[in-house]
Amino acid sequence: MKPTSMLNIDQSHLYGESHTFAISDRSIMAPPSRPNLTGFDIRKLAAASSRSSLRSLKDPWHRMEEWRYTGPFTRWNRFKGAFPGLGIATDTQRAMEEDDVVVEENEALKNFLPGGFGKQEKEANIALQFERSKRQSPVKPALEDSKHLEHPNESNGASTFDDRDGPDTERDDGDDDEDDDDGSEEDEYPVSHELVLKTHERPITSMTLDPSGSRLITSSTDCTVKFHDFASMTPTTLRAFKSVDPTATKTSASSETHPIHHVEFNPVSPSSILVISAIPQAKILSRDGEPLAESVKGDMYLRDMHNTKGHISEITTGTWHPTNRDLCVTAGTDSTLRIWDCSIRMRQKDVIVHKSRAAGSAGRTRMTAVCWGSSPQGNSSSLVAAALDGSLVMWNGEGPYNRPTAEIRDAHQRDTWTGGLDISSDGRTVVTRGGDDTIKLWDTRKFKSPISGVSHPSTTSQYPTTGIKFSPTSTSIVTGSPEGSLYILNPATLTPEHTTPITPSSPLISLLWHPKLNQILTGSANAETHVLYNPSLSSRGALDIMSRAPKRRHIDDDPSLTTDTSLALTGDIIAPNGNLNTNRNNNGERRAAPLTGLTASGRSRDPRRPHIPMTTPFAKTNPDERHVRDNIPLSSMRDEDPREALLKYAEKAEKEPMFTNAWRKTQPKTIYADVSDGEEEPEKKKVRTG
Repeated sequence: MKPTSMLNIDQSHLYGESHTFAISDRSIMAPPSRPNLTGFDIRKLAAASSRSSLRSLKDPWHRMEEWRYTGPFTRWNRFKGAFPGLGIATDTQRAMEEDDVVVEENEALKNFLPGGFGKQEKEANIALQFERSKRQSPVKPALEDSKHLEHPNESNGASTFDDRDGPDTERDDGDDDEDDDDGSEEDEYPVSHELVLKTHERPITSMTLDPSGSRLITSSTDCTVKFHDFASMTPTTLRAFKSVDPTATKTSASSETHPIHHVEFNPVSPSSILVISAIPQAKILSRDGEPLAESVKGDMYLRDMHNTKGHISEITTGTWHPTNRDLCVTAGTDSTLRIWDCSIRMRQKDVIVHKSRAAGSAGRTRMTAVCWGSSPQGNSSSLVAAALDGSLVMWNGEGPYNRPTAEIRDAHQRDTWTGGLDISSDGRTVVTRGGDDTIKLWDTRKFKSPISGVSHPSTTSQYPTTGIKFSPTSTSIVTGSPEGSLYILNPATLTPEHTTPITPSSPLISLLWHPKLNQILTGSANAETHVLYNPSLSSRGALDIMSRAPKRRHIDDDPSLTTDTSLALTGDIIAPNGNLNTNRNNNGERRAAPLTGLTASGRSRDPRRPHIPMTTPFAKTNPDERHVRDNIPLSSMRDEDPREALLKYAEKAEKEPMFTNAWRKTQPKTIYADVSDGEEEPEKKKVRTG
């Protein structure tokens, strides 16, 4: 460092004694002059614009007011005491800048103090969220568990299926490459990550996604339909924004509700949803759950089903027309398929009566599944349905429906519920999953015998809506198992190509593979909805949810800490600390009667509030007493004695007769004979007996 020269100044003539001050030459050294390129001098401008130069010449009062702006009355001297420490802070800041003082950062203090003002934007760690939703490595399928079935031998007409050892031998040859294929299978199918929705309380029977993949609707045996919006959900707020009970007609607790069998978006017009409940009437709901139309219930006393205007018994399932937005079909337990025209408030267009040929069925059976598929070449669509008598029937989708195009009587075992049915995207193959523990593949061009079949455990005896679906490109078939595993089958041989556990020890009921999102959705018996996806193969849907920052949890998000006010009359009594006697405090003294809440009978504790009677189902359908008294003439007479009601007009009728008033004065007086006490009444004539 360069030494600094010092300059000693003697100021004894100022202070009376010798004082020497050491002043650094750095402080008295003038700064180097800089060339003035513009020729502008700020000092000359300040001198020319000062008060003394301008106002002293033109303003005669300037000298009299000059004292207000000079000496101790300057603006700096007047306000320098108003801000304590201003000069010290300024000098300290200047010293820190000159000496380059380094202040150590305190991490704890930095985390405590706010980083800024206003609304803070949350940044999501997308990679971490995807890592948390990643599933464990799937288990390879054991092909020995599924016995492959051959098609019937046409030479001898046998209809039995024989086991073959082809898949087992192929399995033995490929054991060495098993570990190498695990990673490739994960990349081939969107099953590497999952998102779990727990919005229902009972098994999920059906689910549907709109064509854009933005809204998910699920149905369950808890009699509700849940609406989920992917655009409003975050990793911590996976809940439905609306719940609808389509069969509830009254707000009371005693109203009837029924399980929901099937829900489906209109593939051409996603603004309408077909809802099938366990009643004879189907409903059309809007995208937001508002009712739009309802089918008519038929007359159950008519024998000919062609003359009825609707189903006479429970509807099992239904579906939309693949290209016509106004047509849908429903299948019922009255052995009929009914096609509805939704453009005219669900008017019945056609009735297809399936006549069962099973012995002892009297020509009727239950329709268990229906599917309406179309061909991409522009050909007519195909309508395929399965029945409880084991038959599989196909009609021309555009009609006429008088006779089926093809029919297989023994497609599955009789009296077993075939709940799974689907048609491929090209309309050439049909896959069925029956209650006889078999999966069969059929060709619509040769609709006589199955192409291939495989044994697979079924759960339709407990969950009738257990399904099976083609992939969007028809290159795979997805189905579930009673153990809760997802099976992806080869569409040609029905051999499992990939399997992964979803809900162990809980059967998979409903499945869906969306073509645009490329995500697989499953509904289980434990009321869970799983969305399987792959970040590299899938798009939107679950990816949008996991890409958002999680919201902070609120106390209202925990149902155990909140109380449902709708259960105030029908819910259980909540007793703090298990003590029902809440009128006494901890010291045993009696409390004052509370003025809020309701009593055990449902009355308000506040005596100023009038009591509102409980609304019952009977009161909903019957008018109250006041309405009857005010609007129905002579309604009060129904509570009176009819004899007394007539006798109170006897005196008025005698004095002011209504019908004989014209000859009242000329009417003769009635004279009755007087009988004295001494006279005897004449004897009655004896009746002859002879």
